[in-house]
Amino acid sequence: MAQTLLILHGALGSKEQLLPVAQALGSGFNVKSMSFSGHGGQPLNGPFDINKFTHEVIAFMDNENLSQIDIFGYSMGGYVALNLALKYPEKVGKIFTLGTKLEWSPAIAQKEIKMLDAGKIEEKVPAFAKILADRHAPVDWKEVLWQTSQMMIDLGEGAALALDKFKKVTHPVVIGIGDEDNMVTLEESEKVAGLLPQGSLHVFKGFKHPIEQVDVGKLTGEIKAFMLG
Repeated sequence: MAQTLLILHGALGSKEQLLPVAQALGSGFNVKSMSFSGHGGQPLNGPFDINKFTHEVIAFMDNENLSQIDIFGYSMGGYVALNLALKYPEKVGKIFTLGTKLEWSPAIAQKEIKMLDAGKIEEKVPAFAKILADRHAPVDWKEVLWQTSQMMIDLGEGAALALDKFKKVTHPVVIGIGDEDNMVTLEESEKVAGLLPQGSLHVFKGFKHPIEQVDVGKLTGEIKAFMLG
């Protein structure tokens, strides 16, 4: 029976956004995917934060009768996976992250939320505004944007995992980063990979942050080698 692998999307994303990755992995795994609340048309209710999304993964696993699972997490999805491994270690096997922002401060949060201005997005990149509107309907994409901004502010102000917490995540973990990522630094990725007892770093040449610009073949090849190794 094929190994089960859960793939988790990033902020402003959805499970549909990771469909190319899911399809490429489908030949080697029983691939599962989900959209967090407020994303991909899922209702927006209650808190909008990493702990809420972590509990949604647990609820998804319970619904699928999965006691433990390996995870590929893109961007915010990787952060949720690491949070799950820290707080509910028995639920997780191996983790592979890509483009996950691991170090937060008030200044970092302020830098990130500048890119989440709905008015500017509508004015300067209307095609992206339409993508977000279609992706999250019937939820208002501007509300998802605002909630994401607030989550980032909270992460910067202390809701994020302190870096020394990663020493307690004992699972095999690959911290993946593209060498052209303009959101996540190589320094923070190296730092966390070094703190993880079974952590390693993988740098993808030519990868930028947006998942749509990633070479799916290269990415899924590394995921398969790690998960099945």
